[in-house]
Amino acid sequence: MRITVVGSSNTDMIIKVPRIPRPGETILGGTFQIAAGGKGANQAVAAARAGGHVSFVARVGDDIFGEQAIQGFQSDKIGVDYVIKDKNAPSGVAEIFVAEDGENSIAVASGANANLSPADVEAARHVITSADILVLQLESPIDTVTAAAKLARDNGVQVILNPAPAQRLADELLQNISIITPNETEAEILTGIAVQDEATAEKAAFMLRAKGIKIVIITLGARGVYISSEFFSGAQTGFKVDPVDTTAAGDVFNGALSVAVAEGRSLQDAVRFAQAAAALSVTKLGAQPSAPLRAEIESFQPGG
Repeated sequence: MRITVVGSSNTDMIIKVPRIPRPGETILGGTFQIAAGGKGANQAVAAARAGGHVSFVARVGDDIFGEQAIQGFQSDKIGVDYVIKDKNAPSGVAEIFVAEDGENSIAVASGANANLSPADVEAARHVITSADILVLQLESPIDTVTAAAKLARDNGVQVILNPAPAQRLADELLQNISIITPNETEAEILTGIAVQDEATAEKAAFMLRAKGIKIVIITLGARGVYISSEFFSGAQTGFKVDPVDTTAAGDVFNGALSVAVAEGRSLQDAVRFAQAAAALSVTKLGAQPSAPLRAEIESFQPGG
């Protein structure tokens, strides 16, 4: 299963606090951790640990954070031939507050991620056009994301888009997407429909499929997902776990989903595999440290 991910790489600086601070408020007594992150990198690591043969296309700074990121990718056997060390910008960083209930608040300084260009995509043409699945998110410049999606679609490669961070998207991009995986907020921004229940999820999914997207998977957090395709539409419940940190749950879901789809699993089975991976991830602190191994995903049972 050849998975190529085009996207962002960050170093996450995490402070675990009793609750998310309000504006102007200081909370003492937190604990600090540095962990590898960035939506693109998280998805690449999740896909690799789920059993995919992964190549990553990204930019990091020519600094200690960039060097550590590349070493981390290599330890997960991710191809880094197209991870560029940018001499003109620092590595991306994210400051993350994680509350005791697992909720988080994040601020990102994009750094080198903002310089990932369509030319970088073209330079990585081989690993994109030879992949089974291309995975994209929106922490990279939108023209770069659009160029990658078009290159993949023109060469018969399925494209999974995780439309986060949330923003409105042009049809030029959406028409090249095979599978889109918004959460409720992202689905509302894309369609104008507030996703509050299965009926509104169905309406939002129908609107996205009308753009040419074959499969829409709206993630609903602990409530599961809503799936819409030519052959199946309906809700699929999730796994119940005690959350520690929800930071990368969506990224792990998308990484694992790409592997399951590339393996040719049925859509519902692929989503179930991805749900198990995401559920496992929220039981650990940190983005990439929380991505589970394939054996863990396959042995995971509902409720624990």
